[in-house]
Amino acid sequence: MERRGKFTMFDVINTLFILGCVILCLAPFLHIMSVSLSSNAPIMSGRVTIYPIDLNFDAYTRVLSDMSMIRSLLFTILLTLAFTASAMVMTTMVAYTLSTEKLKGRKLFMLLIVFTMFFSGGLIPEYLLIKSLNLLDSLLVLILPGLISPFYMIIMITFFRSTIPESLNEAAEIDGCSDFGKLFRIVLPLSLPVLATLSLFYAVGRWNGFRDALFYITDQNLYPLQLKLYQMVMNNMISEVTLAEGANAAAVQYLPESLKAASIMFATIPILIVYPWLQRYFVSGLTLGSVKG
Repeated sequence: MERRGKFTMFDVINTLFILGCVILCLAPFLHIMSVSLSSNAPIMSGRVTIYPIDLNFDAYTRVLSDMSMIRSLLFTILLTLAFTASAMVMTTMVAYTLSTEKLKGRKLFMLLIVFTMFFSGGLIPEYLLIKSLNLLDSLLVLILPGLISPFYMIIMITFFRSTIPESLNEAAEIDGCSDFGKLFRIVLPLSLPVLATLSLFYAVGRWNGFRDALFYITDQNLYPLQLKLYQMVMNNMISEVTLAEGANAAAVQYLPESLKAASIMFATIPILIVYPWLQRYFVSGLTLGSVKG
């Protein structure tokens, strides 16, 4: 009670440190946003920092008028929703099953799943497997291979064991509740923090992913948004090298920095909008299993 209302030197240092971390995190985002809203002349001269100069929206107009970008955005939203929902269903089912002590062979199943965290067959065998399953150039190839993350599964198992009292499950069994009934009526309503946290992790991972699409997708209608940005950056790097080697500037397609920055903002803002809705669950979910007793 005596501590309340006082502002010590530790509070000052801690506040300044956190403020510095916030600035370090926001500065790159503000710079990209400023570049996307500035004209080309101040960008090329290096005068744009964290606020736009010669404000204009031409880059966003070009991005929003590109139907391939809009189509890719809608496809990525659909892909992210489908992947997150499927991954959470699979992860929840497996985690709930493995968190049950009475399951025979539980340690063996756990070992087989955790084994995949440290060892894999390699890129070429994985590609041959995907090809043999006829999953190339399909939506499923972007969903099925990553449905269960062993690390996220371990987090959920830890939450179930440390947070859900065993007495609740025993009382439900006495009342004649089935395993699915216990899961949907007892476990899931008490597990909103871990469900929201892992959903956000899965969604962000899928939204930012492009390597699997780069390897397995050739149909441009199935390109996720991050793959289009990757191709845009790579093509622009090739154009810069071509210009440096003395090629005809008129024959080289060079994208302005403002257009690249606007494309990055176009791909970043949608996933940022999701975070505030899950923040209260996300904060509590980060401390899963940290307190015992």
